[in-house]
Amino acid sequence: MLKIHQLFLRSFILIFSSILLSVTVITFYWLKATYIEEVEKNLSQNIDAFSVALTHLNDLDAQVRLLKEKTHLRITIIDAKGTVIAESDKDKNTMDNHINREEIVNINEQGIGKVIRKSDTLNKEMLNVVKKVSVDNQLIYIRMGDYLTHVEAQFMNLTLQISTIFAVFLLFTLLIIYVISNRIQLQTDKILLFLTKLSKKDGLNKSNLKSLNSSYTLEFYQISKLLRKVAVKLSKKEKLKSKHTAKLKLANQQKDEIISAISHEFKNPIAIISGYTETILTDKNLPLTMRESFLKKIYSNANKMSALIDRLRLSLKLEENKQEGFFKPCSMKKLCQEIISDLKQKYKNRNIVIEGDDVTLNVDETLMSIALGNLIENALKYSEDKVTIELTPEDIKVIDMGIGIDSKELEKIKNKFYRVSKNNWNNSLGLGLFIVLKILRLHHFDLQIESELNFGSKFIVKFK
Repeated sequence: MLKIHQLFLRSFILIFSSILLSVTVITFYWLKATYIEEVEKNLSQNIDAFSVALTHLNDLDAQVRLLKEKTHLRITIIDAKGTVIAESDKDKNTMDNHINREEIVNINEQGIGKVIRKSDTLNKEMLNVVKKVSVDNQLIYIRMGDYLTHVEAQFMNLTLQISTIFAVFLLFTLLIIYVISNRIQLQTDKILLFLTKLSKKDGLNKSNLKSLNSSYTLEFYQISKLLRKVAVKLSKKEKLKSKHTAKLKLANQQKDEIISAISHEFKNPIAIISGYTETILTDKNLPLTMRESFLKKIYSNANKMSALIDRLRLSLKLEENKQEGFFKPCSMKKLCQEIISDLKQKYKNRNIVIEGDDVTLNVDETLMSIALGNLIENALKYSEDKVTIELTPEDIKVIDMGIGIDSKELEKIKNKFYRVSKNNWNNSLGLGLFIVLKILRLHHFDLQIESELNFGSKFIVKFK
């Protein structure tokens, strides 16, 4: 299969050769027609001049031979009956009667006779012109002929000149075409190389896009511009694909973490329930008080599992924005006191202090109780000193003097299922702060965390 510059070059040579042949043929026939017209005019003028000089018919042979020497034309004089009475190139006695010759017939019809034919005597093509004149009151035909070999000589000379000019023009044109075809080949090679890299996803970087710039022709410019747009779109799709792949990997990782977290949280209660149940079933003589103690622990761990399930369900509803709020004015101080009262049963010897003036907010009391309860219980879990709840018109602060949180972990602990692995800071399933954040956003509140490792933490609910 030919390359584009080879096809272009071959087509040009074919077209050029066709034009050269056509011009040559046309030139030949045009030159011949022009030359014949000039010869015919010259012969007619010579006949007129000779007829004026011819005053008598005596010694015609001598007059014809003299004119032959001066003009190099063939001269024939024919009488009215067609008999040749004088001839410059042949013995007149051996010549046939000319009354029926084409040029004689034409002169009787058109006033002048002319014919081109090959001379049997000289074996050359000749133009013959005949005119009818009257000399000494006798009608005669004067015929003069000239050979057309000059046309062929002039044609060959002209053909040689035209061929030389065309050859120079051809070489010059071929040089230009060669340069153009190389430029075209260079542009097509760049495009093909870019497409090859693009198919291997190597053409999406900036250097490859820049190398595709082409201003050689409008078509190449438009092609390169379109290819760059395609490459940019493919690059964007590739980036989106990479992001999507990264999200899938993250989702799979989170799924594994979820399964790990859930199995970890459920493993202990299930083991306790299973162990105590097995003891009760196998030991028929188990004291009643111990049996009741075991049943209470089974009941407590069952409730714990139920609470974990409720927490998972709530997190899903909040994440999918399916949890609706029932808002009404509520005293934050009273809500905090109710939360503290519930937590005191679990944390009997801990000191929880409420400071500041009461604040009334339009909230969903149940959800807000869950959010503040999570924050206060976290403070109790990870500190041994007192926990302070500070109420202001702008926010609610839950302050502890516990182990604190590393600065690198502060933003991550808000994520779903994220569990801090250092410093014994355990966010259970990783749902506590995630649920708190979702509940606060439902109320258009914000959560800020200030913490210093080994110096405690401050969880701030901002509602203004």
